[in-house]
Amino acid sequence: MSDEIYMRQAVAAGRRQRGSTGENPSVGCVIVSDGATVAVASTAPGGRPHAETQALAMAGEAARGATAFVTLEPCCHHGRTPPCVDALIEAGIARVVTALDDPDPRVSGGGHNALLDAGIDVTQGVLADQVNWELRAFLKRHIEKRAYVTLKLAVSADGKIAAKPGEPTAITGEAARDRVHLLRAEVDAILVGVSTVLADDPDLTCRLPGMADRSPVRIVSDSKLSIPLTSRLVGSANDVPLWIMTTSACAPDTRSALEARGVQVIECGATVDGKVDLDDMLVKLADRGVSHVLAEGGAHMARALVEADLVDEAVLLQAPKKVGPQGLAAMAGLPLDTIRASAGFRQRGESESLGADWLAKYVRVR
Repeated sequence: MSDEIYMRQAVAAGRRQRGSTGENPSVGCVIVSDGATVAVASTAPGGRPHAETQALAMAGEAARGATAFVTLEPCCHHGRTPPCVDALIEAGIARVVTALDDPDPRVSGGGHNALLDAGIDVTQGVLADQVNWELRAFLKRHIEKRAYVTLKLAVSADGKIAAKPGEPTAITGEAARDRVHLLRAEVDAILVGVSTVLADDPDLTCRLPGMADRSPVRIVSDSKLSIPLTSRLVGSANDVPLWIMTTSACAPDTRSALEARGVQVIECGATVDGKVDLDDMLVKLADRGVSHVLAEGGAHMARALVEADLVDEAVLLQAPKKVGPQGLAAMAGLPLDTIRASAGFRQRGESESLGADWLAKYVRVR
């Protein structure tokens, strides 16, 4: 079998833990001995143990003389656990095949070099484009030093997200809503503006059966700490993390009250009109190990992210029904074609049917 076939198995393994590995990437590792797969592993929830060490433990003595297929260059630095390159060398692995170099400056080619120095055959760049997509958020955080943003919009046929401002409206059906919960399970954080909290009082958790523990960090952009202490988000902050991104203009008494309820309040820079500087916010999130942010609401947040050129990917869930002219426009007056028909974005893959609704994904053209 070709290297590509085994690397696809490693890619599939890494995809299983997407969104659950904290600041570490979700890596896949496959060990092959004499043409047979003897181990398949992915980065554990929380980021440790790494995929390679788990796969080596599964393979046991079969690892000696075998080939390891790893989606990302094995680490070579001492952190909370010993380097994966040391484990591969000690296990007697004869060949390592990788897709990408690790951009983490603690690794960045050092892993490959350590393997070569130990006499291990190294093949790089197998399925690099595919793995680059799978690890796009991790790569964004390390290369550009900010979190990767996916903008989610559930819109009516006439481009509305609610029947009127401040009125929660079910735009899409159950299949599309389930898909949104799956999206939540695969990211590090969900972002909304405080206006969405005031209008909808959401939970922002993953409510798919058996996946409650995959709920990401909930993040609210709230320049003056207007979020009610009685909101569902604040009430559940000790169960699912809640971070409020604010500015120096926030009320200190409110900040203390929020922190007493388990909320983490993070101060960001401010724009000229006193709003949270979204670019600075994404940098601060990256500093805290957040790679992938799903922006869910509301209309002004969507527009601000698009206009600031901070949207890396957009997921558009389109319903067939119309709301009418009184409805709330999806991006606060900014046309949806700013994404759908823009030279700055291209559609990735085919549109997907979700009951009566459909889903289309657009990615930024850089």
